[in-house]
Amino acid sequence: MDGERYGPPRPGPAPGGLSSAGARRVQEALAARGFAYRVVELDTPVRTAAEAARAVGCEVGRIAKCLVFRAEGSGRPVLVVASGAHRVDEARLAAALGEPVTRADPDFVREATGFGIGGVPPLGHATALEALVDEALLEHETIWAAAGHPNALFRLDPRDLPALTGGRVVALR
Repeated sequence: MDGERYGPPRPGPAPGGLSSAGARRVQEALAARGFAYRVVELDTPVRTAAEAARAVGCEVGRIAKCLVFRAEGSGRPVLVVASGAHRVDEARLAAALGEPVTRADPDFVREATGFGIGGVPPLGHATALEALVDEALLEHETIWAAAGHPNALFRLDPRDLPALTGGRVVALR
């Protein structure tokens, strides 16, 4: 079964064994929303979907990459939770939002989410974000998502993504 290759969480000085403040924040956000998913920290960073898939022993399509876009007209941040195996079709995304979008730069991502690129999770952000979930993720029984730090992930049921993100499921490829 996937997920068994990562080993135990890396011990750390913080309660629950999570050494990263971002990972602790995601664990707390999960608990606050009533989810029992467990954040794990790896010994090495997994900044890409391919790196994460190798680390946990699953196919790249089961990695939920969290991307932030800027809606061009309103300037608002938009979270897209997409399958690691697919590129987001920006025309479809724009159609779903009703305005064109551009990829957000690292400063905009950090300001909107409170997390750096490579560790953006689907929840626990600094500001409320409109969220869209790629329907391709729902093809899987379990998936993995970033958990607030490049070394942190958590495994989840993709059907929980709308509740976790406050978002809606759309076709994005």
